[in-house]
Amino acid sequence: MRRLPIHVRLIAGFAAAMFVLLTAAGVFVYERVEYALDRGLDTELKQATDAIRPLVDDNGHVLDHARAAATGADWQVLRPGLTRDAVPIVEDAGGSAPVLSLVGGSRLPAAGTRTFDVGSIFPGGDTPARRVRVYRLTQDGPLLLVAVRRNHRDEALRELFVQLVLAGLASLAVTTLIGGLLARSALRPVERYRARAAEIAAGQQGLRLDVPAGRDDEVTRLGHTLNAMLTAQEQALERERRFVQDASHELRTPLTLLKARIQMTRSRPRDREAYERALDELGADVERLAQLSEDLLEQATPTSSLDTVDVGVVAREVARERGGVQVSAAARSTATGLDEPGLRRVLTNLLDNAALHGAPPVTVTVDRVGDRVRLVVEDAGTGLSPDLLDTVTGRFTRAPEARGRRGSGLGLSLVEQLVTSAGGELRLCCGGGHASYGVAAAVPCAHGDRMRVTVLLPAA
Repeated sequence: MRRLPIHVRLIAGFAAAMFVLLTAAGVFVYERVEYALDRGLDTELKQATDAIRPLVDDNGHVLDHARAAATGADWQVLRPGLTRDAVPIVEDAGGSAPVLSLVGGSRLPAAGTRTFDVGSIFPGGDTPARRVRVYRLTQDGPLLLVAVRRNHRDEALRELFVQLVLAGLASLAVTTLIGGLLARSALRPVERYRARAAEIAAGQQGLRLDVPAGRDDEVTRLGHTLNAMLTAQEQALERERRFVQDASHELRTPLTLLKARIQMTRSRPRDREAYERALDELGADVERLAQLSEDLLEQATPTSSLDTVDVGVVAREVARERGGVQVSAAARSTATGLDEPGLRRVLTNLLDNAALHGAPPVTVTVDRVGDRVRLVVEDAGTGLSPDLLDTVTGRFTRAPEARGRRGSGLGLSLVEQLVTSAGGELRLCCGGGHASYGVAAAVPCAHGDRMRVTVLLPAA
């Protein structure tokens, strides 16, 4: 079964379930009709037994055969005192009953009354089909056997059996056909998705699964989910491609500069001091290249965490290590989404930017506003022009006046990735302009002319 297509397995399972259900329903109907017909025969047997029983004497003879025959039933009076499985001896009989007993000795009741069928329901048997009732007249006396023909009852049951079989087979065929059509119809979008996915796997760009509009079932929800996954994959590939392009572009400049310095150093003989100056310059270029590589690695692997961290404590420690930074922290400033190393990277990059592109004093303020922990880094520099606030977190984006300064242009980009991956918000405010990145928080922006960077993290 596992090797068969899904729609074939669905049809087979549906057909098997319908077969069991139809069989159970047919058996139930057949038994109920049989029970109703048998009750009618039992009523007829009881009436005949009640009419014949008073006519039997102690010797097992019926005193009035005409009255017994008027019941329309076949009857026999069996001699008592027989052993089990012995052939009963017929003392008297009437109607169309044979001279031999209609039942064997093993079926005779020890006391009371017993009713059962003899003969087959299907025509052509040696024994006529009868429903028989055996009544023991006294404890040791003769037995009265009364029988009625089952011809009409058996014919009705045979007809019912044939009709149930035909109706069941027809119903099974129709329901299986309908189930097959429904299974194919339900799985047809899956086949379309598979064909479109094969095109995407072959290298087609920008394709999406054809999800019908106006429907909301399991298959269409699967299509929407797969389309969202394809969009996320394309965005991830685009970010990776852009990262590689940006990295190769930024690495090309220091590598070219290193190569040019080496060529210039080799171009003519130099004294020891000249070589030392050249080595110092090469060392500075190598240090810049190493710093750029480290920044690129951090940019490629931002992480979020479920740990909690005390933002105020970390801010004081980082400020103490750097020196010259004023810190004001509230007592309750525990945040989640970033671990301590990640928060240190955020603070270090923000303070580096303030020291490189801003002016003292540099202040760090930590407090709690609602369900957010707010970290604010502010300096007295000229800051950024409002038109750069929306793009400054891009990789290697730098203000024109900052291009001659050291730095890779990755600091704010890394901060933005760390904060947004932690479910927080990064705000840049300067000169009345504001830019927001990440999950917006219900915290108003502070207005002012100074450069202000605000990090809002989920409070623990």
